[in-house]
Amino acid sequence: MKDYIFSNDFTKNIDAMIYTCGYENCEPGHSYGPLLRNGYLVHYILSGKGIYQTRGKVFHLCEGDAFLICPNDVIYYEADQKEPWIYTWIGMQGIKVGSYLGRTCLPETLVFRYGDNSRLRACHERLFEAEQKGRSRDLLMNSILYEYLFLLAEQFPNKKLTASEARSSYVEEALNIIEGAYCDPITVQGIADHLCLNRSYLHRRFKAVMGVSIQDYLLDRRIR
Repeated sequence: MKDYIFSNDFTKNIDAMIYTCGYENCEPGHSYGPLLRNGYLVHYILSGKGIYQTRGKVFHLCEGDAFLICPNDVIYYEADQKEPWIYTWIGMQGIKVGSYLGRTCLPETLVFRYGDNSRLRACHERLFEAEQKGRSRDLLMNSILYEYLFLLAEQFPNKKLTASEARSSYVEEALNIIEGAYCDPITVQGIADHLCLNRSYLHRRFKAVMGVSIQDYLLDRRIR
């Protein structure tokens, strides 16, 4: 397979979307970072070795390993000098991607292995094929993304039922209200009242999940 990179400009999909994917045969010592990414990315190592650094940890990875990059984490990764890795990646954005991945343990473990799950590996290959499909390729690629997220949730389930899931559901409900009524004269206080939440609490939870205040998001949605 030749090196390839796909990049999608529609970065504010209301749900989930592929915003980048690719394949790279890295040179010895090839590095990326340190920097922040604004979406979630999974790199799957086809061969070779390298290191992945984030959250104060250093992971030494090899063929068959995969690593997750989360938004707003400072990350750095580097190919081995003697056995540089070859990897393929999937980048995803959208207001529900975080909650979908929250159904897995991956945002905590960050590093994992597909093991014998050939369907997970095949998603990377199918994205490469879909990228060649022309104008409607985004539809096919996003359908593969949903299957990929489903497979991750099945193989790496989050077995902890935490309060954070409930807090994220409030944000999702707020987003649904905004999407259905942004043309109407709704207010942040009105959304909070509808959800039976304190306005300040809703503001804090929304900003923690979305990275922007609910007021700014509502304004941006109306403009778009």
